[in-house]
Amino acid sequence: MLSKFERYPLTFGPTPIEKLSRLTKYLGRDVEIFAKREDCNSGLAFGGNKLRKLEYIVPDAIASNADTLVSIGGVQSNHTRMVAAVAAKLGMKCRLIQESWVPHEDAVYDRVGNIMLSRIMGADIQLVDESFDIGIRDSWVAALEDVKAKGGKPYAIPAGASVHKFGGLGYVGFAEEVRMQEKQMGMKFDFIIVCTVTGSTHAGMVVGFGADGRERQVIGIDASYTPAQTKAQVLDIAQKTSALVGGKAVTADDIILLEDYAYPAYGVPSKETVQAIRLSAQLEGMMTDPVYEGKSMQGMIDLVQKGFFPRGSKVLYAHLGGAPALNGYSYTFRNG
Repeated sequence: MLSKFERYPLTFGPTPIEKLSRLTKYLGRDVEIFAKREDCNSGLAFGGNKLRKLEYIVPDAIASNADTLVSIGGVQSNHTRMVAAVAAKLGMKCRLIQESWVPHEDAVYDRVGNIMLSRIMGADIQLVDESFDIGIRDSWVAALEDVKAKGGKPYAIPAGASVHKFGGLGYVGFAEEVRMQEKQMGMKFDFIIVCTVTGSTHAGMVVGFGADGRERQVIGIDASYTPAQTKAQVLDIAQKTSALVGGKAVTADDIILLEDYAYPAYGVPSKETVQAIRLSAQLEGMMTDPVYEGKSMQGMIDLVQKGFFPRGSKVLYAHLGGAPALNGYSYTFRNG
């Protein structure tokens, strides 16, 4: 589906799939749980899912003769960390808007984790006191104009690389990669669990797995706490991506987004999220974060315990990365 699109390699290659044997045994519901480790996909600043997207965006940035990548996220954005890393790799400048999307007041929140890594990599960072929204932000538009006014040539990368025209392609590729690995493993996954916020990871999976009729087996766990807006954006991206790659039509019924785990707010972990982070760490040594993966892990655990998955199901948890954000929640985990 992607052969006609140029790709700039930023990842190591296919990411490993591992069985989470101890978590499977702990939950004890005859449901086998596996993880695809997107958090281990690159040597660029700890990697993560955004790199799959950026591999298809970078060729367009290079072709535009841009000298500055301009993007936006929250203070502890994994995405902006990845944009900073890619800019460093390409020899470009990087301008980042970091908005106050998370109502979290850990004393070191804006000095550690993702934002610290972006600073180390040389990004020009502007902190903006604006609350969470997955839409196009005035502060980002202003940053693009400011780069132009100063003689630079900006390249616009939206939050999560999601509403970019090529934003969904990387996770179409994810589905193709999973099919290849399934053949090697002699098995097939019945469900794929993914955290959903800005939407293009989920959308790309819907298009990619739609090629073999599994679009509704992609179970999105909302972490945005604005599920109606998020679901609409996933649908829009999926429809545009499918048209781009020549896939089949995508309808609203193809977007499965579970809304029960994003509370109490975007980026703020509930007691249950913290428990899920500890459980996966203590059983599997696998680190998940309070903003994204902790909430999708919480959702998957709860779904298994509720009997959502039929007995005998094989469930693939897409680990999208994000562990550096844990540093911004040091007080929450002060006792482990």
